[in-house]
Amino acid sequence: MKAAILYETNKPLKVEKVTLDEPQTNEVLVKIMATGVCHSDLHFMKGEMPAALPVVPGHEGAGIVEKVGHGVTTLQPGDHVVLMVSFSCGKCRYCAAGRPTQCVENLPIMSMATLPGGHRRLRKGNQELNHLFGLASFAEYTVVHERSAVKIRDDAPLEVVCLLGCGTSTGIGAAINTTGLRPGESIVIYGCGGVGLSAIMGAKLVGAGKIIAVDALSKKLSMAKKLGADYTINAKKEDPVGKTMELTGGGADYALECIGNVDVMAQAFASIHYGGKCIIVGMAPLGAMISAAPFEFLLGKTLMGTVQGDICPSIDIPRYIDLYMDGKLPIDKLISHTYSLGQINEAFEALERGEVIRSVIKF
Repeated sequence: MKAAILYETNKPLKVEKVTLDEPQTNEVLVKIMATGVCHSDLHFMKGEMPAALPVVPGHEGAGIVEKVGHGVTTLQPGDHVVLMVSFSCGKCRYCAAGRPTQCVENLPIMSMATLPGGHRRLRKGNQELNHLFGLASFAEYTVVHERSAVKIRDDAPLEVVCLLGCGTSTGIGAAINTTGLRPGESIVIYGCGGVGLSAIMGAKLVGAGKIIAVDALSKKLSMAKKLGADYTINAKKEDPVGKTMELTGGGADYALECIGNVDVMAQAFASIHYGGKCIIVGMAPLGAMISAAPFEFLLGKTLMGTVQGDICPSIDIPRYIDLYMDGKLPIDKLISHTYSLGQINEAFEALERGEVIRSVIKF
């Protein structure tokens, strides 16, 4: 089969023929039908996050189960699935407490770029290849742990719902789950890429009173308006903090930073009122630091982060898909470009230039 391989950071991916082993205990073989092109992969490709090389990136995959290994109980051949960027073991204290995105096994899998337990199923000749996020979805097929795949309804278009594997569910979940937003409350969202626009849809869905979108690109602000933002702020033309204060009468109830930029994080934190909550959603380069004045915490402000919007995948992903299929969550509007696997470097170049909102690799 073909897969896109990263051999060196800051170098193009190489689409080559590779070998994929059969699924073993608790693993499934998935034929990938579509996969999102997400900025999280780019952090590893550029060396901003540590990556075990050589590696097959890709984590917003959706496809059809072809084979199951011994002990698999939740999936069977023919099932349509979305792959989850956050692995949950189902056994640790966080999983037991209903916080699966904080699973103790998730970070080691991400940093080692293997399947749970340190296993690899990909090879190029005699050389083993790593699986970024334990998923490696920039390939025609992949083997994943069954807990990394969520069964979904068969009539959902895989080239759309693949986005729920990471960015879209992160934005929706952050706006709903992490904030605890109630009808009528205000929220300012910094960054109108795929995550930020998804957050706008999530905030709209639960009845936010004022939804404020901040970005430096007019076309992204225009899309934010179409998806439910009440106000837009062009950060190149206006002070987003001051304008948010003006629009909300003293600060928003919630602020989301969906870019991964420490300077923007500081702006988001400054945009909330006393007792407000600022949530870091974007992934900043490893080692980046944010500073905040301690007295602001004495005023009741909260600064926190989220992993994949604090969703419970087996419950929230099918629910979001139902909402999409019912026309209440228009995630298809996020997709501005589609590519083939052979065009994957072109897709990432367009992402870096800000030319796409979300793009998808279709197989």
